[in-house]
Amino acid sequence: MPLRALLYRRPSEPQSINVFFDKAVYPVRVRRHRQARRYTLRIQAAKREVVLTMPPRGSLKEARDFAQKHGDWIAARLDRLPEATPFAHGVIVPLRGYPHRVVHQRGMRGTVWVETGDDGERALCVAGDAPHVDRRVCDFLKREAKSELETASRRAAEQLGVKLKRVSIRDQSSRWGSCSTTGVLSYSWRLILAPVFVLEYLAAHEVAHLVEMNHSRRFWRLVERICPNTKRAKNWLDAHGPDLHRYGLPDN
Repeated sequence: MPLRALLYRRPSEPQSINVFFDKAVYPVRVRRHRQARRYTLRIQAAKREVVLTMPPRGSLKEARDFAQKHGDWIAARLDRLPEATPFAHGVIVPLRGYPHRVVHQRGMRGTVWVETGDDGERALCVAGDAPHVDRRVCDFLKREAKSELETASRRAAEQLGVKLKRVSIRDQSSRWGSCSTTGVLSYSWRLILAPVFVLEYLAAHEVAHLVEMNHSRRFWRLVERICPNTKRAKNWLDAHGPDLHRYGLPDN
């Protein structure tokens, strides 16, 4: 927790509260933010976590009342989240938008590789012991995401005549990508689960911020100039983006 937030946190203040709704209990993580002006609730889909942000001088009682008042909203939003799907033998996982079946091959050497059967079915083969399957698949997907997003970003940067410093991969729950003023781009590794045109759109979007650090008309003209599939990609993310957060164990 940032130092400023610690200064505002009372010594005995809990980091979470419980909301009771329709005979169920929902844990809510509480965080103070120095720039918050009101109480807000949001759902972190990747961790299936409810987070309440409160002003630096807000009271825990008001936070509890606010969360409890929105118990029906919390329940409804969590209920709409897709069921979590660990990477395990037999599970179907989208890779670049195409379904792949996870196939555990314990006796084989190596880590993770892709095969296509005679019937056309794509498989994500995983060597090693069963308890390591989820981690190995997740590590493989992160490597693939890093490689493809870096390639797409550098291609977009060349088209716009800008230079980027570095591309990093994270598991961001509230956004698909970000761009710093120093030229560092950060993306969610889960974009490797989406079709290629979606990944390329996000790369174009973040690189365009190296020219326009805003979402003005000029910014969108830059994005659409180098990414004809902008509208298609945005529609896909609106419809299917939340589903990408259900794959893998929370610790990943």
